[in-house]
This record gives sequence, C-alpha cells and structure tokens, in this order.
Amino acid sequence: MIRLLMPVFFILLAVAYLVFTFQLPESQIGNPNGPRYFPALIGFFLLLISIIYCIQEWKQRKEELEEVKQLFTGRTPYLIGSTLVLILIYTFLFERIGFLYSTILFLGGLLFVVNGRKKWLINIVVAVIFSFVSWYSFSELLQVSLP
Repeated sequence: MIRLLMPVFFILLAVAYLVFTFQLPESQIGNPNGPRYFPALIGFFLLLISIIYCIQEWKQRKEELEEVKQLFTGRTPYLIGSTLVLILIYTFLFERIGFLYSTILFLGGLLFVVNGRKKWLINIVVAVIFSFVSWYSFSELLQVSLP
C-alpha cells in the first residue's frame, strides 16, 4: 500500500489544481474562458497520468515488501543517513560561509560517502569544479545574487 501513496497524492493534487483553475477570473478581452484553457489542459493531463500511475502501482503492489526490505540491507541505510546528515550540515553552513564553500564541502562529503576514499582525487576535483562552475554560471553569467 506504500506504493499507492504517491499516485494518490498526485491525483489529489491534480483535482485541487483543476478546482483552482476553474476559479480563475474571466478574461475582460476576447474569450472569457481563455485564461482557463491551458491550465485546465495541464490539470487534466496530470490527472490522467496520475490515474495511469495509480493503476500500474496497484498491479505491482505485491512486489512492495521486497523493495522495502532492500532499503534496510547493505549500504543503503548508511547512504540515506549520511546524505541526510550532510544536507543538514549544508543548510546550516549555506548562509554562514556562502554558496561556493558550502557546496564544495557538501558535494565533496557526498562524493566521499558514495565513492569512498580510494577515489579521493576525483571526489575533490569534481566537487571543486562543479561548485565553481555552478557559482560562476549563476553569479556572473546570470547575475543571480548568491550568499
């Protein structure tokens, strides 16, 4: 039944989206329902895809127990826990030391957790280059102010 949570969530989201879409104000120029067409199309498409997703998950619900058991075996609990701790540290450091340095530390830590210490050089190079390219792209090229 856990598998059905996401499809049901998306069905409810699509229904709420459609309800709010049909509450949009009418247009004063041209077709009064014009502003509702595109959002309604997106809402109906989301509802259709969510229903198909729900049906598919309903058919596969028997496989659920094996997938849940796999979450608690091997390295998976360690990876999940480490990632959550690194995310908390990242959010704490982000405002204090800025985007560039906190992203280097976060990505470097995450790469060390996933790849291990044997690939230390690749982990450091990827963390530094990716963080610098991201910072440069947003800060310099797109003129987005980053902390």
